[in-house]
Amino acid sequence: MKIAICGKGGSGKSVVTTLLAKSLVQQGKRVLVVDSDESNASLYLMLGFESPPTPLMEQVGGKKSVQDKLKSAMTSESSEGGMSILQQEVLRIDDIPAGYLQTDDSLNLAAVGKIQQSLEGCACPMGVLSREFLKKLSLLDNEVLLVDMEAGIEHFGRGLETSLDTVLTVVEPSKESLLLAGKIKELCEQSQIASYAALINKSPSNDISEQIKKELEDQGIRVLGSIAQDQEIFRRTLSGEPINAEKVPPGMQEIVQSMF
Repeated sequence: MKIAICGKGGSGKSVVTTLLAKSLVQQGKRVLVVDSDESNASLYLMLGFESPPTPLMEQVGGKKSVQDKLKSAMTSESSEGGMSILQQEVLRIDDIPAGYLQTDDSLNLAAVGKIQQSLEGCACPMGVLSREFLKKLSLLDNEVLLVDMEAGIEHFGRGLETSLDTVLTVVEPSKESLLLAGKIKELCEQSQIASYAALINKSPSNDISEQIKKELEDQGIRVLGSIAQDQEIFRRTLSGEPINAEKVPPGMQEIVQSMF
């Protein structure tokens, strides 16, 4: 299964991605986490890796190389959607070269690319590479892909979700987050993505969780569950410590099971 983790900035997408990954590994799955957020800097620390993997963008010649291919596509009869950056037609997790993949038993991390300096241009090359990589990646029955998307909804315009099975929206206690969840539902339907759901995060109380759940369900959005505010997880993300399996909050296993 290929799952996109979406949401507004600050909603806790990377934390939720980490908690899902740890829970899936506990259930015997082999997990590939793809960092598709060009501004996220700490996902690898949350997952427990000492350093991030080399971005896949470097494997295909760097951002400028992809930009040049984009320019060529725009000046020819071909389209961006018809571009091919990766040589392989089908990719497996084991095909990702050493250095471009951080691995700890059944937990794996890859990263598409990052914004490294000012004035380096738009993030379009990262979007093009992400879309092709996600489309060509083929999973075995016991493997799960989790994609930590960039904040907001721009990635829908690039078509990244069209190669995924499920879109999961992380919703924090704010009206902005609720409104964005509704917009993501609308975009999923426009893209003919049949499977989408929401997960409430950083809830301060059961009453707030129930209020958010009702508002989401009134919009026709299925709610998988709620994760309470956790001071220990907050402390670990602040200090750069990993979120270990024993720190996964109660109820995550049930949330994971409801996704399949």
